[in-house]
Amino acid sequence: CETDKVQKYLEPFRLSLEKLQEVSVRLRKDMKRGLGKHTHHKAPVKMLPTFVRATPDGTEQGDFLALDLGGTNFRVLHVRISEEEKKVIKMDSQICAIPQEIMLGPGVQLFDHIAACLSEFLDSQNLKGQTLPLGFTFSFPCEQKEIDKSILIRWTKGFNCSGVEGEDVVKLLKEAIQRRGDYNIGSVAMVNDTVGTMMSCGYRDQSCEIGMIIGTGTNACYMEEMKNVKRVEGEDGRMCINTEWGGFGDDGALSDIHTQADKEVDKTSINPGVHIFEKMISGMYLGEIVRLVLLDLTKEKLLFKGEVSEALTTPGKFETKFISEIEEPDNGLENAKKILTELDLKWNLVDARVVRLVCDTISSRSARLCAAALATIAKRICDNRGLEHLKTTVGVDGTVYRKHPNFSDELQEVVHLLAPKCEIKFLVSEDGSGKGAAMVTAVAQRPATKELGQTAFSFQQG
Repeated sequence: CETDKVQKYLEPFRLSLEKLQEVSVRLRKDMKRGLGKHTHHKAPVKMLPTFVRATPDGTEQGDFLALDLGGTNFRVLHVRISEEEKKVIKMDSQICAIPQEIMLGPGVQLFDHIAACLSEFLDSQNLKGQTLPLGFTFSFPCEQKEIDKSILIRWTKGFNCSGVEGEDVVKLLKEAIQRRGDYNIGSVAMVNDTVGTMMSCGYRDQSCEIGMIIGTGTNACYMEEMKNVKRVEGEDGRMCINTEWGGFGDDGALSDIHTQADKEVDKTSINPGVHIFEKMISGMYLGEIVRLVLLDLTKEKLLFKGEVSEALTTPGKFETKFISEIEEPDNGLENAKKILTELDLKWNLVDARVVRLVCDTISSRSARLCAAALATIAKRICDNRGLEHLKTTVGVDGTVYRKHPNFSDELQEVVHLLAPKCEIKFLVSEDGSGKGAAMVTAVAQRPATKELGQTAFSFQQG
């Protein structure tokens, strides 16, 4: 009887293929709105032009710096691209922490911190005397005006620095470097992490035309036909579009599958009403959804004999990594017992199994929603090109995709069911955000592609 009650409680999190197809149709409409010249302002799915007009062709070479800012840490890399060896070589890298007070403080302080860490890295690599081009991965919703001009639309993922929204982040970085005055950088190419992922995988597999991240946040990009990108002049060729699909549902389009736990997660986040799709899927929120479900089940006396612990009532205490550990095929149950003990919960074997079921239900929903969104993009590319059958590669990165034991399998299986005419290969990015940023910079410096009569990038907006 109690098992039935648990199953009934979890029912709203279980999405059928029919429901996922409905979600896909809604996203398709929103993508079209985001691309439209007169509809993009109000579109929840922003479909931002990246000004990246080509994927790698193997002729790229040189030394580059890459900055990767997308979470509580950022990385600085020195990357060498060798045409002879057909390799992207990471010469070295350094991870720098961003303290909470900087994440929530003035923007000037954040960019001074980045410039200081970059200076330290250049010192350690004996690169201070050189002026190297820089690929800057900045994984927040931005309106790109040119390859080296990008306006922050809004902060996400726990950041809320003042004086940055509505500003050009490349300018803010350059100003911080100038304030220091102890080194110079060359040209800057702004790169979203999804674009970096697509480009780093595109160097290894030239059929890679989609990039997808499922980590702290979630997003995707893909190569769209220029004639459909109404906000930028030009009809020929293609441009990479940063979908910002995390904003899907911000206008209420997902209200029928938005559970009470989702509403609570949204309400208590630092950006209520924004990035609804991301909050149902990504690593920053999955643990919290599970915690709220476990708390409800405990209050209903369906878990832990109805006894809550202080940890279970504390937001953020159930970490997303616990979900992956609890769902491990071999040690999952043992891991569940250990985690529940650490959370001061008085559990029995049935409780541990129910917790495992909850984790599986929440992570499965995440994988299925991602699959619906990815199938929408694949089908759009297929239709754009008038193909009966599309063969393409998705470059993918992010801790949820990489670390969760079942996530990638379920995602791939559901994409195949939702987009049967699309043969999709998945390529896990090796250091995509870093190497990919260098690759975007390298492609930007490539001479004009003779056969297309165009450069790899557009440098201004229509």
